[in-house]
Amino acid sequence: MRYENIEENNPKALPYVQLYINKAKNEKDYERMVQGYKDGVFYSSSNELKLKYADSAVWAAKLSENPDLISTAYIEKGVVYYYHYKRFQLALNEYLQAYEYSKNTSNDFLKFQNLYHIGVVKSYLGYYDEASELFRKCIAYYRPKSKANAHPNEIYNNKKGYLNSLHQLIICYRNSGKDKEADSAIQAGLQEVADNPEYLQEKGYFLLCKGISDYKNKRYKPAITFLSRSVAPIKGGGDFSWLSVDYFYLGKSYLGLKNNVESISYFRKVDSIFQKHKFILPELRENYEILINHYKKEKDHEQQLYFTSQLLKADSIISKDFIYLSPKIHKEYDTKTLLDEKNKLERANSWGSIIIMILSVLAVALIVLLGVRYKKEKEIQQKYILLEEKFTMQQSMSAEKSPSTTEEKKTGLDESKVEELLRKLKAFEDKKEFTKKGLTINKLASQLGTNSNYLSQVINDCKGMNFNKYLSELRINYITTLLFENREYLKYGIETLAKECGIASRQNFSDLFYEINGIRPTDFIRKRKQELDNKNNFSTLTPI
Repeated sequence: MRYENIEENNPKALPYVQLYINKAKNEKDYERMVQGYKDGVFYSSSNELKLKYADSAVWAAKLSENPDLISTAYIEKGVVYYYHYKRFQLALNEYLQAYEYSKNTSNDFLKFQNLYHIGVVKSYLGYYDEASELFRKCIAYYRPKSKANAHPNEIYNNKKGYLNSLHQLIICYRNSGKDKEADSAIQAGLQEVADNPEYLQEKGYFLLCKGISDYKNKRYKPAITFLSRSVAPIKGGGDFSWLSVDYFYLGKSYLGLKNNVESISYFRKVDSIFQKHKFILPELRENYEILINHYKKEKDHEQQLYFTSQLLKADSIISKDFIYLSPKIHKEYDTKTLLDEKNKLERANSWGSIIIMILSVLAVALIVLLGVRYKKEKEIQQKYILLEEKFTMQQSMSAEKSPSTTEEKKTGLDESKVEELLRKLKAFEDKKEFTKKGLTINKLASQLGTNSNYLSQVINDCKGMNFNKYLSELRINYITTLLFENREYLKYGIETLAKECGIASRQNFSDLFYEINGIRPTDFIRKRKQELDNKNNFSTLTPI
């Protein structure tokens, strides 16, 4: 390949990548197509384009019907979500898809590659014990293979797997308070990557871990040395989240040496990354507490106000992305403290006080909004459960109902004619003819060989409702059954579902669905997907 020596994230390679993909397409070589799309991810400079190439890799892999290839493509897409977007739940969903396809594979490398990625997401979300177990399994697999007598590429890939698993295990140890285990693993990692240019980024991670360990033991000067050495390889790899951690601990180490000028410059670098990527790790929350305290002592109310605002933003992101960790974070500046500070800033800076007041109102509004949203979501969940129970009961009654059973007749019309018309209506229902568009009582009466007045009276008397209500219930019950029983229909838009059951208007369909089922179709589809995904996720998390 003419582009294999071009560096990562360099779009100059993409024209050559596209030629490679086109050739693979013409030859229907799906494995090479997937490789081409993975190369597209590797060389694209924008996250959006990386995600498009990753989607295409999944598409090409599915054409191959090769479970290993499909699993590999899902892992690639998960890495894009995790590494470039920091969307951990979305990444985990892709890894779980990959896990499904790799369950019966004989490719152990693929199995452990997937376990590694699941472990990374679990670690980021704070499930350190579960993640540690997965990383130990990965190390046990990769380490001996990284020293085996094999092809250089195979050795390289296995050593990468070993070093990355070791790094992630160190993170779990550090966050679990297992400092001795962490230090031992750091030493092992540094020995593995010493003077080896092939593993520069991995070396950067181990240097970072060593610097953090020295900082925690109040060895500030060595900490600064190791942390400074780790900046270039981590920055070169584009890993902005760990670069933030690097800057944070450099700031803390300089603070330990009473060098406020250097420390504040690094804390502000953390904020610059946060501004650009709108992402922050929970352990970096303290970065803003330090900055707020610093500018409070300096009586710089403008900067104090700015970093207070940034702290509120950081809390919002941490609460959303790190649900498990959020309640465990020590918060020096909680909501009450921020409101108290508002009064002091009010006297020092009138504009600042207005902004703080607005932020406080927004905070209260957010709490109210979350409360309303929670209440609404709870109501939707209850309505969904009721509808599910109703559906199950109807299915049970339908199975038990005798085929000869007819509706009770309360009409004064000729009984034999009524029974004949009811049989025709039963056939009309069984054949799903109610899904035809533009169906009116006149058209149906003509189709059934009667007149509209007679048909209307029979439906009113025997079905207990007028024609419009009767037709609406048939259509909505039909589409509801499809949504319950066939997952493919959950992918359809509201307009498509409306057409499927014969309703021309999207709004009319939504209103009728709500009237009959007590829940909007969009809410029903969302809850149904959540229920199915939760079942799948719990079943796939069983360790190999």
